[in-house]
Amino acid sequence: MTDVITVPVVPRVPVHGGGEFPVHRIYCVGRNYAEHAAEMGHDARESPFFFMKPADAVLPARAGEPVAMDYPTLTNDLHHEIELVVAIGDAAAGNGRDVAEEDATRLIFGYAVGLDMTRRDLQAVAKKAGRPWSIAKGFDQSAPIGAIHRIEETGELTAGAISLDVDGAPRQKGDLSDMIWNVRETISWLSRAWTLKPGDLIFTGTPAGVAAVGRGQTLTGRIAGLGELVVTLR
Repeated sequence: MTDVITVPVVPRVPVHGGGEFPVHRIYCVGRNYAEHAAEMGHDARESPFFFMKPADAVLPARAGEPVAMDYPTLTNDLHHEIELVVAIGDAAAGNGRDVAEEDATRLIFGYAVGLDMTRRDLQAVAKKAGRPWSIAKGFDQSAPIGAIHRIEETGELTAGAISLDVDGAPRQKGDLSDMIWNVRETISWLSRAWTLKPGDLIFTGTPAGVAAVGRGQTLTGRIAGLGELVVTLR
């Protein structure tokens, strides 16, 4: 069969130690830290909910190298959200549906530091009108991500410091153990709604302290064992 348009490029994220991770889908968990849920005006413990970003929303950064992000259109209130990203590997092939919590780690290829960048003003409008969040969450370059570290290197990540500085000043700080729904639970929940496949990325939620950033500012995200993600807005 002959393609009638140019075949789209598959987005890829560098892997620590070598290789690249082709991205299939990006799932995001909403309000998964109690303090962040509270600052957004919601109860801490609710059933998990999910939204998605297009695969080509990723803005990959190589290990130790900063990456530039274009300030998006249509917003005057761009917010940062630092997150642990879980990368799904080949073990999900054919077995990514209805995954039990105790089996969830077999799907994990590795972990990365990520940012869920959000056009908060557009999200507020969408929430008030009961509309989808796509315009607020799924825009170009809305998912900066650092190199993926294989789980064989890190072990299963259930705890560890997660933080974000803006121009050297602390903004967000928490611990992975503060997640309302941990990674195993999240994978299990997701797999009931979608069949998880190799190449999927899961953004697992953000701690409290989200706030606006502007052109010229530098965001430095850190997660224990995964190094830094440095993003400069232009």
